[in-house]
Amino acid sequence: MPITIHPPVVEDVDTPHADYDSMSIDSDGGVELEDSRPSKRPLIGGTKVGAGVVTPGEVVTDDPQWMRGHGTYTNPLSTSIIATVAGNVQKTNKLLSVTPLRARYTPEIGDLVVGRIVEVQSRRWKVDVAAPLLANLPLSAINLPGGILRRRTSADELQIRTYFSEGDLVVAEVQTVHQDGSASLHTRSLKYGKLRNGFFLAVTGAGGSGNSNSTVKGGNGTGNTSGGTVVRSRRQVWTIESANGGGPVDVILGVNGYIWISKHAEGTDAASSATENVSITRMEEMVSSSIYSSQNDDIAPQTRREIARLAQCIRVLVQGGVPVDEETVMAAYDASLNVDLEMGDDEDENEGTQEGREYLEGRKARSILEMATSRQ
Repeated sequence: MPITIHPPVVEDVDTPHADYDSMSIDSDGGVELEDSRPSKRPLIGGTKVGAGVVTPGEVVTDDPQWMRGHGTYTNPLSTSIIATVAGNVQKTNKLLSVTPLRARYTPEIGDLVVGRIVEVQSRRWKVDVAAPLLANLPLSAINLPGGILRRRTSADELQIRTYFSEGDLVVAEVQTVHQDGSASLHTRSLKYGKLRNGFFLAVTGAGGSGNSNSTVKGGNGTGNTSGGTVVRSRRQVWTIESANGGGPVDVILGVNGYIWISKHAEGTDAASSATENVSITRMEEMVSSSIYSSQNDDIAPQTRREIARLAQCIRVLVQGGVPVDEETVMAAYDASLNVDLEMGDDEDENEGTQEGREYLEGRKARSILEMATSRQ
């Protein structure tokens, strides 16, 4: 008589966690129950993107149609894409990446950056541009005084400290980005070179670049700011005709988050316009040793006040999380002048003095931020 084998019959038992479809096996072989885990925001699937900020270790999506990008990794035992940094999720076609809220500056070719010389080597300078690695400024990538267009020799190497030394601030352009992420700079233009007669300010760079706690330095004062970023692909160098008799003031917004505010150098505009239609040989003839001088010029008190006002306006924008570009800086500067006029009228009614009107914190900062953002 043949033997017939029947499949086992499992009786339905109404017990908690009996639904085995809700169970998942982790990498250690254990079983995790869905009901025991806290609820999370919906995962990214199809065209729906989760709102808010993802944190390290959080599953971004488990849909296999997506490819992982920067700031993510995939679990080898599943199709889940997991975030490695805290930031916002970005979709590029079928590529998912997480842009960090805070990160160091990533150099790109053509970026205008402000940096500080930290080391002098035989044929190059090491420049801090707020990137993970120090940038290189080769001796062959600068203009020598006297219109010398030739190969650099050992005599030039011996005089390398006469051009830039440790602690000097320079404005340069990113010429090359190497495979390890380091950048090579150049100052082969009259609008680049050593910075003086001004005030240094550091904020967060473009795309979340910069330190988590940005440092503001100028003169003998230091401070900390955080929040807004310098906008890329906007005009980064311009001259402001400041109020209150301050005269023209130059502003340089480095993409890396380093900002320089200085007294306008006489003859810079004429030299820049004169080099637009001339060869590089003719341009180097206009270079003199004065561009490598470290001696500051005399700056009038009115100009110093307006430089300090511009720096404080940028601090207000950064603390309010407003992107820093030419439009927002000019709007904040005009708003600070209007706030001073309003405060001045109140002081005149109370027979007060003008003392303390340069202070742009507290209620003044809130008024400046409101006025600046309302114009956008």
